[in-house]
Amino acid sequence: MKILILNGPNLNLQGRRDVAVYGSTAFEEYLTRLRAVFPDVGLDCFQSNVEGELIDALHRSEGRYDGVVFNAGGYTHTSVALRDAVAAIATPVVEVHISSILAREEFRHVSLLAPVVRGSIMGFGLDSYRLGVEALLLQK
Repeated sequence: MKILILNGPNLNLQGRRDVAVYGSTAFEEYLTRLRAVFPDVGLDCFQSNVEGELIDALHRSEGRYDGVVFNAGGYTHTSVALRDAVAAIATPVVEVHISSILAREEFRHVSLLAPVVRGSIMGFGLDSYRLGVEALLLQK
């Protein structure tokens, strides 16, 4: 099984940005641990601060990946284009968030992606990604 972990804007700063909310572990460090937990799963990762590059990655996932674990960051609440891209592909997508978007500022309470993904996982820190991978493995 191959899974794409897709990270949106500012997630390249994981471990340095707002550590009280997101923690101090760099994503690369966490990804190494995640790969050790799932040695039989091909876990690829792509991060971009550019909306169009995330859309392109979603489109390219078809036929290459069995699922996508997607943290769209701030685009979760604003991007109709990302919502449409997720809805347009057959690859199953699980939305993840490090923090609970429902416990944050009111403008973060609405996910435009939630209606078109297989499920949403939030609030478990970086372990939200592990739970996202597990959810996709259960779908097979």
